[in-house]
Amino acid sequence: MTQSVVVQVGQCGNQVGCRFWDLALREHAAVNKKGIYDEALSSFFRNIDTRSGDDGPDIYKGKICSLKARALLIDMEEGVVNEILQGPLRDVFDSKQLITDVSGSGNNWAVGHKLYGCQYRENIVEKLRKTAEHCDCLQCFFIIHSMGGGTGSGLGTFVLNLLEDEFPEVYRFVTAVYPSGEDDVITSPYNSVLAMKELNEHADCVLPIENESLFDIVNKIHQMINSGKLGSIVKQNSLVTSSASSAKTVQEKPFDAMNNIVANLLLNLTSSARFEGSLNMDLNEISMNLVPFPRLHYLVSSLTPLYTLADVNVPSRRLDQMFSDAFSRDHQLIQADPKHSLYLACALLVRGNVQVSDLRRNIERLKPSLHFVSWNQEGWKTGLCSVPPVGHSHSLLALANNTCVKPTFIELKDRFMKLYKKKAHLHHYLHIDGMEQSCFSEAISSLSDLIEEYNELDATKGGPRTDPSRLKIAV
Repeated sequence: MTQSVVVQVGQCGNQVGCRFWDLALREHAAVNKKGIYDEALSSFFRNIDTRSGDDGPDIYKGKICSLKARALLIDMEEGVVNEILQGPLRDVFDSKQLITDVSGSGNNWAVGHKLYGCQYRENIVEKLRKTAEHCDCLQCFFIIHSMGGGTGSGLGTFVLNLLEDEFPEVYRFVTAVYPSGEDDVITSPYNSVLAMKELNEHADCVLPIENESLFDIVNKIHQMINSGKLGSIVKQNSLVTSSASSAKTVQEKPFDAMNNIVANLLLNLTSSARFEGSLNMDLNEISMNLVPFPRLHYLVSSLTPLYTLADVNVPSRRLDQMFSDAFSRDHQLIQADPKHSLYLACALLVRGNVQVSDLRRNIERLKPSLHFVSWNQEGWKTGLCSVPPVGHSHSLLALANNTCVKPTFIELKDRFMKLYKKKAHLHHYLHIDGMEQSCFSEAISSLSDLIEEYNELDATKGGPRTDPSRLKIAV
């Protein structure tokens, strides 16, 4: 059994991380009725004997004593981390695995990356090593951060670089939340493009998420709950409404609901690594099978059916509908339409009561309507995990390496150029030690190159589907 470590950076990263740990505990509690520390739990949690002090020995078998998350919490403001430490999850986090400051990064990538990066480098490395030492077989680091702020984008990508230096053999999966066009952080285009260069160069896989898409999905769930058509009732402690029982809270505090969607993405992504299944898919297989070119490692995700996110009592829809929805525009976690773009590869991670035959049938049914690159017509990777989401019969996470991410990057480039042409706000960045104007030109050049690589792939769309010539063996 392999272990993964979650590194949550900045306000957004820590809020999403908080929801992830909450839902992960609920999921394991639903399966692990006897309270035994098993291999599934060990993938994200340590079991500590606290009787001999806080940092007691790990217990590998037997009853659960005290679970500690395999996590590192970093924020240059104290607020969110303090909130977590005063909340119901406080005992899950080891106080030695926290790094906070008081002043924040002021929405400035350079402050997070250059200033705090240098200042906290040794501290971060020491804590990462300590976390890694507690793992028998460390397979993956999950980094969760936003792109638009200062700490998430700046320090988040600094940590990504550190991970590559210190643990080159361990996979780096990044969940990056991209700002919307109506973002209230004026400098977010700068922060996002500067961060993009780091993601291009140092991540193994990036799961881009857009706030706008999350907001739309929350509204869809809200409408579904209130429509009355399905006779749906929101359960107590609903996953989408966090700890409240009224769907009304979705409108009042949308961030918890939005963060839950990202947390569910990570739960489904790791379900095969944690639970039994007839077709297990390891995290290294995702990178190996879905990333044919090192820089094109951006995977568009969709979750279906949506009611599994809402935790409502609704009759299950036809299984085939779940597969159709996974490829529709409405279910993507970024504003994109993969069906009308080009697929490099696609993974389907199914949970619950689904057979291999159901998977095959749906792939054959959907295949004619999807455009795959000519050299990878059979670019499907599938995983079947027998443990469904809590309270539901089945779910599906689709991960697509698809050129539909290109418009998100083009829009980001346009927003960056509007500021950069005027040299607006540049002085805030350039007075930080180690930050030069060349950092901006290199970052926009890196993004332009990435967009061009997607353009070149798109240019092949609609071309003849030629089977690659097979090796002829002389007899």
